[in-house]
Amino acid sequence: MNEPNKTIVQTNKDVKDGQNKCPMCGSTDISTNTQKGKLRCNFCRHEFEVEKLEGMVTDLENLQGEVLASGAQDISASAEDVVTFKCSSCGAEVVLDTSSALNARCHWCRNTLSQNQQIPNGAVPDVVLPFGIDKQVARDEIERFVGKRKFFAHPQFTKEFTTENIMGVYFPYMLVDVNSHVDLKGQGEHQVRSYTEKEGDHYNTYYDADLFNVERKFDLIINGLTIESSLDRLDKHNKEKTNNIINAIMPFDIESCAKYNAHYLQGYSSEKRDTNIDDLKEIVGEQTKDIARFSANETLKEYDRGVRWDNENLKVKGQQWTSAYLPVWLYSYQEKKGEKSVLHYVAVNARTKKTMGSVPIHMPKLIAISAFIELLGILGIIFLEDFRFRYLFALIGIIYYFVMYARYRNAGARHHYETQTKTKMNNLEKQDQYVRRETRLSSSMMEGANNKSIHGESTSKRLVNNLINQNGIASAIKKQMEQKKDE
Repeated sequence: MNEPNKTIVQTNKDVKDGQNKCPMCGSTDISTNTQKGKLRCNFCRHEFEVEKLEGMVTDLENLQGEVLASGAQDISASAEDVVTFKCSSCGAEVVLDTSSALNARCHWCRNTLSQNQQIPNGAVPDVVLPFGIDKQVARDEIERFVGKRKFFAHPQFTKEFTTENIMGVYFPYMLVDVNSHVDLKGQGEHQVRSYTEKEGDHYNTYYDADLFNVERKFDLIINGLTIESSLDRLDKHNKEKTNNIINAIMPFDIESCAKYNAHYLQGYSSEKRDTNIDDLKEIVGEQTKDIARFSANETLKEYDRGVRWDNENLKVKGQQWTSAYLPVWLYSYQEKKGEKSVLHYVAVNARTKKTMGSVPIHMPKLIAISAFIELLGILGIIFLEDFRFRYLFALIGIIYYFVMYARYRNAGARHHYETQTKTKMNNLEKQDQYVRRETRLSSSMMEGANNKSIHGESTSKRLVNNLINQNGIASAIKKQMEQKKDE
């Protein structure tokens, strides 16, 4: 029974069994044509268009309450991974382990059985985005990415690197649509002039600026905010993992998603969702606020010194959740560091070809060359006595080290959801009231300016750590119960 103000849309209501057939000849031997994004019958070679998801709210301006596609419902703790199908062609019973696969063949008639019916274990999403580039294209992209970083790459990595073993993987995500109203109040500064004055042996730059009271009210539609729904993939801040790499290849063209069909998964690996909507709501809430803040920046261009929002109110009128499988080509490499290891990834968005990765660094080589550059910088300080900014050379080796480390490790790479998520602003109300002119300000930016601040990342880190701890405690309790049962 649905809760008040919550609607469940049954996205698999027309699926009667686990079998999909070719509309031309009735064969169940179906694969995906990556080039065209269509399904193809391997028997008669007929190709047919993807089926779009129906029943969801498309007019997001009228989205009210909470709408859930059936594949986004809570995972049942009692749901088993192993399910049994009865083949509709010959009547044989076929066992399928949904933890490792979502399709199988009938051992009698060879018909393909696909897990399309949504069982409450997180295995079956509502939509799937088909692979749009093939393995060879992905290999070329990964080789190109790594090839630009071989100079400081660890020799063992260079020796063992090969793209023969890359995998196509469907990762689980939640697609969230939001209908909201935003009310922001604060102050902003517009620079009038800047000037430099000599004070003793030093030159100081000062700024004059006009201060305004600023208010922005508007309705904000967010279309397809994309959130990882695997707890492990959400853990983007663990130093022993490089999950942020997979996050950084977003966005996907989710408007091309098709209604889930297990035939899209043939030849690819997949990962099961293990988080519920309640686990993700706070992350979505903070990211929604970030998106609202950055959307307002389009109306604040005159405030070149920034805006400090003192009151940020966001009212969510409606949310819509859809569970999705999105495609990634993935190369992984495990770097041994004593007793510990770091898992490095190079990932390719299997729709857009956007590539991001982490390459193990040969630290002795990077440190040695950075030290040599630092030495050159010190010599520059000594010999360039007349150069006003010569002391900046004292940092050149350190800067080089961090730039190269960032280029190879990409620890800061992330999906810029605050600017890359599709939005629409309606009913904008602007109020700008002049307060006073401020003079001889020492900073080029407004003190406390937060209109370009991002809070979703820190919230995500805190919540993921809590979920990991809860999951660990629950697993330990379950293990103890199983041991007592065996005794």
